[in-house]
Amino acid sequence: MVHLRSRRSRALALPLGLALAASVGILPGAASASPHQAPPETAAAEGPLLSYVVNTAPGRRAVARVERAVTRAGGTVVTSHDRIGVIVAHAADPEFGAALRAVDGVHSAGATRTAPLKSAATTEVGRPEKVGEPAAALRRAAAAEGEEPLESLQWDLPAIKADRAAEVNPGSREVTVAVIDTGVDDTHPDLAPNFSRGQSANCVGGVPDTRPGAWRPYTADDYHGTHVAGSIAAARNGVGVAGVAPNVRVSSIKVSEPDTSLFFAEAVVCAFVFAADRGVEVTNNSYYVDPWLFNCADQPDQKAIREAVGRAAAYAQRKGAVNVASAGNSNMDLAADSLTDDSSPNDSTPAEREIDPGECWDVPAQLPGVVTVAATGVRSLKSYYSNYGLGQIDVAAPGGDKYQVPGLPAKDGRILSTMPEGDWAYLQGTSMAGPHVAGVAALAMSARPDASPQEVQWLLKAGADNPGCPSEPYDPDGDGKINAECEGTEHVNSFYGFGIVDALDAVKK
Repeated sequence: MVHLRSRRSRALALPLGLALAASVGILPGAASASPHQAPPETAAAEGPLLSYVVNTAPGRRAVARVERAVTRAGGTVVTSHDRIGVIVAHAADPEFGAALRAVDGVHSAGATRTAPLKSAATTEVGRPEKVGEPAAALRRAAAAEGEEPLESLQWDLPAIKADRAAEVNPGSREVTVAVIDTGVDDTHPDLAPNFSRGQSANCVGGVPDTRPGAWRPYTADDYHGTHVAGSIAAARNGVGVAGVAPNVRVSSIKVSEPDTSLFFAEAVVCAFVFAADRGVEVTNNSYYVDPWLFNCADQPDQKAIREAVGRAAAYAQRKGAVNVASAGNSNMDLAADSLTDDSSPNDSTPAEREIDPGECWDVPAQLPGVVTVAATGVRSLKSYYSNYGLGQIDVAAPGGDKYQVPGLPAKDGRILSTMPEGDWAYLQGTSMAGPHVAGVAALAMSARPDASPQEVQWLLKAGADNPGCPSEPYDPDGDGKINAECEGTEHVNSFYGFGIVDALDAVKK
């Protein structure tokens, strides 16, 4: 299960829906930005061994100079991304970060976590459990009907005209969406036809592992990335569900730590760089970088995290990728004068703090150039949990809402998609909204292969349908209390940004 952490869930999905584990009739060594890598070594035991990001000028000469400073300060270089000037290091000296920040040429440096690194463990890679009877039964039923057997339960596809878009252009095999997440079960019958192994890796620790299966979930409980992948690119192959872009390729870049499912900066930097160097066209980011819900510029560690991930995301965009990120599930106004964060750091002991949203960013959602996505329900109303904010949300998309319930046959207001071991289930969250936008971006790039990431972003916004601010007070749970206030116009507002994305517009030339 994805456990809720205070006001926001870890991977931006709210609790698991009902798995479809019965028959049809019962439906309840990679090229990196730098080849300079070294195995982690334990430094002198002066304190807990932590991981750090050190940011300097791009280029081998500048990076090599700072690498020497890392060693002199008692640290060990794990990997260096020369083209963006980011070094990942391990050190046990509590003053390591401060010492590096004093080095000439270092722009920022800080720990990526507050809890000690765990001892390196060997993670078995291989095939998840064999797909069983549910998938086989669905395949037989679909062959008789000639359509996706669970598509009638996917209210989200017609909500953005993805079903109609598939008839015009289901997406190009030359376009890949990388799911930066908890791993993807590429053996799932809805995902296997579109999976790109050559663009997949495990980036946990900061160095890409491309061994076969390294990109898969640790266990079936790490289902988040598999669910996300299905919303983007589940194939129209007569099995299960359909994705928004059912003919594009999808890859998996795993960044979640074993057991905790935390996403640390060194893994996320590795993921963006790997995606860029492997020619990925779209990245989906349904998470925030741990351990801080917001990374503040006046805090040295958080500043370093923000800068390192920001450089990596910008690198991916320069290489042609559209970066899509979920806005978060705290029902926060990201444009407010101040916000309370009582969930950080989430790898040790959280402490309540007041933050200035202008100085403290949700990473990667609020990084420059990233498409930030809010969630909507079946009535095209902001989902009760979705973050919002004037000037902070670019577009919106279906993420599900238990208070907005569709009629028959769907009945469930959450999002149905793929799960590990050949299953399907319902989830809700901005984690589910982001993949819909990533799928639409992939369709836009399929229809316009020469479009730049910036052009695709504007196509998403120009084609979006904005329902405008609600005419009635926003009270999704009906308890008589106003849960949020919408600001803006019918064209751009705090709930939907430029509007709910339109897949059919994306494939029109």
